[in-house]
Amino acid sequence: MRYELVIFDNDGVLVDSEPISNTILSGYLTELGHPTSYEESLRDYMGSAVHRIHDLVEERTGEKLPADFDETLHSRIFAAFQRELEPVEGVADVLGKLVADGVPYCVASSGNHERIRVGHRRTGLDQWFEEEWIFSAEDVGQGKPAPDLFLHAAERMGVPPERCVVIEDSPLGVEAARAAGMDVYGFTSMMPADRLAGVTGCFSDMAQLRELLA
Repeated sequence: MRYELVIFDNDGVLVDSEPISNTILSGYLTELGHPTSYEESLRDYMGSAVHRIHDLVEERTGEKLPADFDETLHSRIFAAFQRELEPVEGVADVLGKLVADGVPYCVASSGNHERIRVGHRRTGLDQWFEEEWIFSAEDVGQGKPAPDLFLHAAERMGVPPERCVVIEDSPLGVEAARAAGMDVYGFTSMMPADRLAGVTGCFSDMAQLRELLA
């Protein structure tokens, strides 16, 4: 394999969380007086850390979100995860192939550590990830689209950025990976390929990713 480290985004790549999260986020913002459709939530916030929601709402409206916004949003999302969350179809096969081939991998997510772990426990993906292979935007100063998170993951895993490949499903994540000097494959299950500008390649199901990484 030509890469020494595979860095996975989490939401939408490992766990099928984006429909759940963006349904809840758009509904909560609308409830707070900031009308937001599901499609607008995907467009503006998919792949981003929660601080981006605060920044965009204040930029557009001049109003700050409530002090308990993050806590309420996360509690609603976690409750829905416990009821509904599933792994992305075929991703366990990809992880199994990497293990069999001896290729290191990790996860670098805009979500906080609790969100990552809740999702992995619910879906059974926790068996595939050691604690030291999990990285969050909480660990760095800036989340995606800044390259900080991916560079941090590569440094902690001991692999130069140019020997890493990122698996992403959002424009912000692709931008971050390219800024980090890494190749990036775009997962198009929810995001059209033309929204993922700059990718090394695209795939629409995990069986295709196995071939791309071979």
